[in-house]
Amino acid sequence: MALKDKKHRENLLKRFFRFVLKTIFWLVVLSIAIVFLYKKVPVPATPLMVIRSIEQYQNGEDVVWKHQWVAMENISKNAQLAVVCSEDQLFLNHNGFDLKAIEKAYKNNKKGNAVKGGSTISQQTAKNVFLWPQRSWLRKGLETYFTFLIEKIWTKKRILEVYLNSIEMGNGVYGIEAASQYWFKKPASQLAKQEAAAIAAILPNPRKYIAHPATTYISSRKHWIVKQMVYFGTLDFKTNE
Repeated sequence: MALKDKKHRENLLKRFFRFVLKTIFWLVVLSIAIVFLYKKVPVPATPLMVIRSIEQYQNGEDVVWKHQWVAMENISKNAQLAVVCSEDQLFLNHNGFDLKAIEKAYKNNKKGNAVKGGSTISQQTAKNVFLWPQRSWLRKGLETYFTFLIEKIWTKKRILEVYLNSIEMGNGVYGIEAASQYWFKKPASQLAKQEAAAIAAILPNPRKYIAHPATTYISSRKHWIVKQMVYFGTLDFKTNE
């Protein structure tokens, strides 16, 4: 009887491990399929958009969800360059991770200073499109996994296009088209250098900062970004691809 019970437990354990392995396998397959799908198809919504809407509803606020996908050709070159100069100037050169920036952020946070991230545009895109905003080792691990996938499957131009169409750029405002209409009453294709820099300047905390009219702090950041845009020159995707 004891031998029979032992075999039964072993069979249950084997079934459990098979179930776990199959689940992991299909989750990997599904994740890769979604990344391939978004290589061509516009991203209709992100987990963050849903979470923010739920938070607004629970807090008794009006649910604000402004988002309109636009192709890269309809996004001002100024907007493309502004976010790169503001968030990740090595974007075209790294493989998804800026190790020096990560190390610098780690040392800063270890000293007990204000928390700073070392995330690249690729990492931010992976987090915004596929994951949730809260910090945890699980999310960071999945962020690394999805960053690796999009760097291998998408082009740099596509990563930036998805980034510009998906990130939070105001309270309930997502993507550069909605942000351009919200802050400057014009399409993203018509954003001037100063306007694009103003939107890029609020990205560290888009629900707190105001792009227009800009505060003293945002004006200072905006002028710094404009200078960086001049130094950077043009975004040359062809060389990278």
